[in-house]
Amino acid sequence: METSLCPRAARNIQRRFPERYGHRARDNDASTTRHERLTSPKHAAHRVAWSHPTERPRVPRPTQPKLSRDAIARAALALVDRDGSEGASIRRVADRLKVHPTSLYNHVPNLAALVEDVRAIVSSGIDSSFLREREWEEGLLLWARSYRDAFRLHPRAIPLLMGNRASAPLLMSQYEDFTVAAERVGWTSDDILPLLTAFESFILGSVLDGSGPAVIFDPTGQEQDVPRFAAAYAALDGHDEDDPVSTRAFELGLSLLIAGARPPASR
Repeated sequence: METSLCPRAARNIQRRFPERYGHRARDNDASTTRHERLTSPKHAAHRVAWSHPTERPRVPRPTQPKLSRDAIARAALALVDRDGSEGASIRRVADRLKVHPTSLYNHVPNLAALVEDVRAIVSSGIDSSFLREREWEEGLLLWARSYRDAFRLHPRAIPLLMGNRASAPLLMSQYEDFTVAAERVGWTSDDILPLLTAFESFILGSVLDGSGPAVIFDPTGQEQDVPRFAAAYAALDGHDEDDPVSTRAFELGLSLLIAGARPPASR
């Protein structure tokens, strides 16, 4: 009785004794074992092709990062221009930039620093070189005009910036120019901050005045009680209807300030 062999053993016997089991022999390709097929050069090349696929092209990195300190500050300023002081919050800025609030802290340490970055952007429009390069009165005139123009672009930032201590390096350098120019004409260190505050209060007040209605006075119907003021009000008809008072008031007030901008002893 013939003993049953497993297929693999049977194939080995067939290859070893082909003359005896020739009728069971198969061609070389058919009789190749699974191990031999897997280790053949052809199969090995196939495995290599799959184990080392063509490398996908790398996606280039963006030329500029999505977040930067400047981008964060400009987003905050845009929100302040729209919403006032409430726009300067970490959460709102993060929402505008479509990032998580914690991502902002990789660039800005806290809210106070963000406010100073906003101050630096607004103040970048102020030209204090006039204070260094021109005579005192002319330098004050041109500096104050540039100051007003810079803040007229962002009037809603004024309450935010006035409510926080100023330390932005750019603004400090501008204050240094003011101080050097003021001391050059005789003002003392003790006088500098009151003098600077007098000019800034006037300039920023003018900006706020110009950001409201073109004319806030209206004596209509009271002409008999206030005839002279009613006549002054009527005189506005000959001026620019979009800015009949604000700019003229600024120039008038600035000229009065500059007229008294030298120390009393030198007048």
